[in-house]
Amino acid sequence: MEKIDVMLISEGTYPFNGGGVSTWADILCNRVNNVHYTLYSINATFELESRYELGENIKKVLQVPLWTPDEPYDYTSYGAEYYKTVGRKEFTTSSVVTNKFVPLFERLLHIVYNDEKNIEALDQVFYNLWLYFEDYDYKETMRKKVVWDSYVKIVSDYTEEKHNPTATILDLTIGLRWLYRFLIPLAIVEVPKVDIAHLTLSGFPLIPALIAHYKYGAAIMLTEHGVFIRERLLAINNSEYPFFLKDLLIRFSEAVARLTYFKAETIISVNEFNKKWEKMYGADPDKLQIIYNGIDHHLFKPREKPDHLKNIPTVVAAARIFELKDILTMIKSCAVVKDEIPNVQYLIYGDDKAVPEYTAECLALIKELNLEENFKLLGPRPNPHLIFPEGDVSILTSISEGFPYTVLESMGCGIPVVATDVGGVKEALDENSGFTCKPKDAKEIGKCIITLLKDEELRKKMGKHARERVLENFTLAKFIGDYEEAYINVNEIGKKLKAAQTMINYE
Repeated sequence: MEKIDVMLISEGTYPFNGGGVSTWADILCNRVNNVHYTLYSINATFELESRYELGENIKKVLQVPLWTPDEPYDYTSYGAEYYKTVGRKEFTTSSVVTNKFVPLFERLLHIVYNDEKNIEALDQVFYNLWLYFEDYDYKETMRKKVVWDSYVKIVSDYTEEKHNPTATILDLTIGLRWLYRFLIPLAIVEVPKVDIAHLTLSGFPLIPALIAHYKYGAAIMLTEHGVFIRERLLAINNSEYPFFLKDLLIRFSEAVARLTYFKAETIISVNEFNKKWEKMYGADPDKLQIIYNGIDHHLFKPREKPDHLKNIPTVVAAARIFELKDILTMIKSCAVVKDEIPNVQYLIYGDDKAVPEYTAECLALIKELNLEENFKLLGPRPNPHLIFPEGDVSILTSISEGFPYTVLESMGCGIPVVATDVGGVKEALDENSGFTCKPKDAKEIGKCIITLLKDEELRKKMGKHARERVLENFTLAKFIGDYEEAYINVNEIGKKLKAAQTMINYE
């Protein structure tokens, strides 16, 4: 069987960082049988080694660091001949930037700031930006004064027109710096020739997918886990950025999300909840489908609780320590439980180094609530299938989720779950497998934990049902079969588009 070539594009996840999206990607790359993968990994810094063992299906890994002091080309080669790299720098004169790049950049800014988004025009702009950077250097272009001048004029005019607070020089500088970083993938024009560009979020990692589409006619496919634009809006609105920067981030993120939905031939969601947001941002309902995450039920299965925890009421979680997981609410729920069950233990496994400021805030709250003996941050663990059998109950307190693996994994292990009602949690966790609660409601979450810890019969009944629910609906075999079929379908769509010559004529 001839395999389909797929470029799987991620940001801050697989294969260099953990989390639910990485778990999903690792399963795909190791279990799907009809695909060869190239990984296009966008990261904050240049990572030296993969966190995962990469299987035979993975042909190549491309890494693009966005926030390093130097340019991506200074860390790794993307296949461009040296003379082309040097030539691009020499050809990038002030005249070229003024006459060829600035009009495109200004058009991009106008589309971003215009309330009526012209998505076809945005597609055209990115196509022409790709053509431009085929011949000219990214850094030499973006550092020219004429680029700064045009940027300042346009964003200032829009700010004044909307009667918004005036941006400071620092705000303007940070804003252009962000745009510089977000658009860096335009500098990596040597993307591999593939049949499908598979995105794992509807954000700026769309750029390499667009390049593969423009250059080779690759079909674009999107899997939406948590809704990127929803999580982006949550993060931006909770930030302390000044109005100008919040506004810029929101407008740019919304424009790219709309373009992603417009360009994707298939939009796969991990839950029904996502569809509402996707349609709100222009996704064609006919492109939408659901593929639920699946787990290895032979691995995630009921096991004996370890001897050292057998007589201790134990709550477990597998969660990266950062804002979206809302560990602060989890800590507060522990205080609620401790009032009735003084010897309760919360064992939290997950990366506690990713956001040091948030981890410090969590540790301070643990100390403030006198929970040092009850709430333990234990760092990442290499064998997640052994995490949940340590507990009587598992907990998830996220303010945003897609279709969380941790809920399925706990259910597979026969451990009932107390989780916040976000994303697709209720599509996995029915009322007979655990409890769902309002986000940020530590008191309600704590009361549900107390109910399960005190009622052994209910706990065992829910755990048994949870396991059965996984076996019926969320197995690995179903998950893999659905994706193999999705790749075949998207590849056929791509072939038909090329054969009929109905792809957009950008020229």
